[in-house]
Amino acid sequence: MDISVIIPLFNEEESLPELHKWIQRVMKEHNFSYEIIFINDGSTDKSWDVIAQLGKEDKNVRAIKFRRNYGKSPALFCGFKASKGDVVITMDADLQDSPDEIPELYEMITQDGYDLVSGYKQKRYDPLTKTIPTKLFNATARRISGIRNLHDFNCGLKAYRRDVVKNIEVYGEMHRYIPYLAKEAGFAKIGEKVVHHQARKYGKSKFGINRFINGYLDLLTLWFLTNFGKKPMHVFGFLGSVVFFIGFVALVWLGCEKIINLCDGVYGDLLSNHASFFIALVAILLGTQLFLAGFIGDLVSRSSLHRNDYHIEEEINIEES
Repeated sequence: MDISVIIPLFNEEESLPELHKWIQRVMKEHNFSYEIIFINDGSTDKSWDVIAQLGKEDKNVRAIKFRRNYGKSPALFCGFKASKGDVVITMDADLQDSPDEIPELYEMITQDGYDLVSGYKQKRYDPLTKTIPTKLFNATARRISGIRNLHDFNCGLKAYRRDVVKNIEVYGEMHRYIPYLAKEAGFAKIGEKVVHHQARKYGKSKFGINRFINGYLDLLTLWFLTNFGKKPMHVFGFLGSVVFFIGFVALVWLGCEKIINLCDGVYGDLLSNHASFFIALVAILLGTQLFLAGFIGDLVSRSSLHRNDYHIEEEINIEES
């Protein structure tokens, strides 16, 4: 199969028929073999009814229905798992991503040799309350990830070589950082394509300030997990050892100073009457806790994490690939 088109969605019943016809037209014009995988992420409208009808009319339509809203990353994870195409295309269901971009994205993967191609919505039709935070977020993501050539990490329109989606794990809200995940998995040839961004035709945007804040928190989490996820003792153990050592040396210094004063006949106050004594004790305790956190983190990192188990209510033409 040439292409798998994965479309995560939440309450997009109005746009689905038009999007389906658009994708159909593009695929037929270029003679692609394809599948369209809709991931219904707990929609409360009639999105699933529309998808079920499309599945009856078109054998290329496949779909997964979550029992509740999990988020875009879980939807993409399940879509990646079910996909069969040599090239996997992801796009949003709100018609702001153009299926007309698919042929060029396909060529960049199959002919130009890219592992991943991310769309870049150079001209956007979003309000300033969304575009300004997006620019700040992308600038930070470029710096931390080291992928300097990407301007729009969060663009839903992306193309992947099959090997990429089968070898990365997307969870939580990490869909924003799939290029970073791919890079760390060894898929280093990452490109960008300027794509057309259309004004929203139906429904309303799901963007909120909480997503902007969560984006930064997830980026920091991903940076830490990438660098220390499999060796937490290296960071917590090191910090704990340093803090413990400082506290221990300070406590020994205070003890020696007190002994010398006693030998000289200077009794003075008890050590417990000095703030420095308690600061040293706190440093020792904090160092011990950090060291134990690293030890526990090592144990957890070696255990199995069932973080990508989701309750699926219904499926259409889904078989594990």
